Amino acid sequence: MSQQHSAIAPAPNSAKAKRSDWWRDAVIYQVYPRSFADSNGDGMGDLEGVRSRLPYLRDLGVDAVWLSPFYASPQADAGYDVADYRAVDPMFGNLLDADALIRDAHGLDLRVIVDLVPNHSSDQHEWFKRALAEGPGSPLRDRYHFRPGKGVSGELPPNDWESIFGGPAWTRVPDGEWYLHLFAPEQPDFNWEHPAVGDEFRSILRFWLDMGVDGFRIDVAHGLVKAEGLPDLGGADQLKLLGNDVMPFFDQDGVHEIYRQWRHVLDEYAGERIFVAEAWTPTVERTANYVRPDELHQAFNFQYLSTAWDAKELRTVIDRTLEAMRPVGAPATWVLSNHDVTRHATRFANPPGLGTQIRTAGDRELGLRRARAASLLMLALPGSAYVYQGEELGLPDVVDLPDEVRQDPAYFRGAGQDGFRDGCRVPIPWTRDGSSYGFGDGGSWLPQPASWGGLSVEAQSGEAGSTLELYRAALRLRRAQPDLGAGEAVEWLRAPEGVLAFRRGEFVCVANTGGESVTTPAYGRLLLSSGEVTEADGEAKLPADTTVWWTTA
Repeated sequence: MSQQHSAIAPAPNSAKAKRSDWWRDAVIYQVYPRSFADSNGDGMGDLEGVRSRLPYLRDLGVDAVWLSPFYASPQADAGYDVADYRAVDPMFGNLLDADALIRDAHGLDLRVIVDLVPNHSSDQHEWFKRALAEGPGSPLRDRYHFRPGKGVSGELPPNDWESIFGGPAWTRVPDGEWYLHLFAPEQPDFNWEHPAVGDEFRSILRFWLDMGVDGFRIDVAHGLVKAEGLPDLGGADQLKLLGNDVMPFFDQDGVHEIYRQWRHVLDEYAGERIFVAEAWTPTVERTANYVRPDELHQAFNFQYLSTAWDAKELRTVIDRTLEAMRPVGAPATWVLSNHDVTRHATRFANPPGLGTQIRTAGDRELGLRRARAASLLMLALPGSAYVYQGEELGLPDVVDLPDEVRQDPAYFRGAGQDGFRDGCRVPIPWTRDGSSYGFGDGGSWLPQPASWGGLSVEAQSGEAGSTLELYRAALRLRRAQPDLGAGEAVEWLRAPEGVLAFRRGEFVCVANTGGESVTTPAYGRLLLSSGEVTEADGEAKLPADTTVWWTTA
């Protein structure tokens, strides 16, 4: 008997949404607002557009929506340069739109998580503008990292740190002082040693909690505290150091006291609100420090995101993740794509070792097959999973965008990050036809490929074997199967080389990461598969790059 995917579970209900520990096994969907849905035809997605598509997310089966920044911003870095943390940028709407979105989401049993950007502000933030205007010695300058330069006339930067976007991490102002920016010059870093900074962000937390948000994703959670004295790297390779050791401007132990204070604020509110850390650390063990019981609730698992589609490597990172999270009592998180990396349908279409920003389309058929299999594997693991908008459609990166339309600030600096993040930010398609495939009535801020219509929600809805229907089925089953979701461990089963097989109670997941078909036991009733599986005489033949879910019940 040949099967692809079957045994669809009943539609989700609101029981999970009412649980106090909902976040331990939540599936959280990342919305990049400018690329999700455009309600007013200006080519830019907005909050009203997101609000109009909330029923789609409810029907997809996710538990929460994470919104990338929509605050008032000059948009030097797509909203991660915030000028006012208590205002909505006009391109996205206004505070009434944010309030309506939160209320509608809650009415659909969806939680809402918003981005918080505490490492740096925009250079158009009122504090920074006043600091520049008032000059050296201004108390406002103490809220950022202003320093005199080195050299005879202060003409050299205060230290040798480099921006993540390339070039020096310091910019000199006309009065001769320099200010620190680990990212773009338009993003000056806050000085978290100054008490006013902590006071301000605790107030910002309360502002949005009072609006009803269910949590915060903390941008650059590892970067707020810098090493005392801002020491030189001393010739060390900054990028290599990031992968192997703690840098003087990342993952300093002082960040943890900040998050303990924030946890007190969050715990004042009913409804189990949560914090999620974007914490790039050298090891998953260092990541676990962020999710101790009195700090944050979750931290992104970037080690997993960076792992190749390889059974041995995946098992290693899965085991290390579960082992690291167990002592602190936090759930593991799993993620394959986001707004800063090449979509996994394209990453897996290329040879491993190219990093997380890739410039070639690769073998798209292979990439999609692996992406579907990887998604089923991710959703079977214990803990919480993150889905980036459009991955449920199997969208690839748009790797051939003309240079003149690119907007990633790192692209124009020619160093540091590759600057090819625009490819994963192209607006997603909703319909087969139209000027922007249903994104809006006025085109889109980044051009969409001609192939987008065939990958749209409309084209894939109800289509047997489509990636969208695979995700819908997987998320329904995840809710229905008592052995899926939260947990601390998996029971590994013997499997052929290149195959991962594990049991969780009466549930079994088998993933063939190799390039050839394999034969494994048929572990029971087939629930779902990412590719065509043939069963006979108690055995199952799995094609290459295929994941299967079974139940022994």
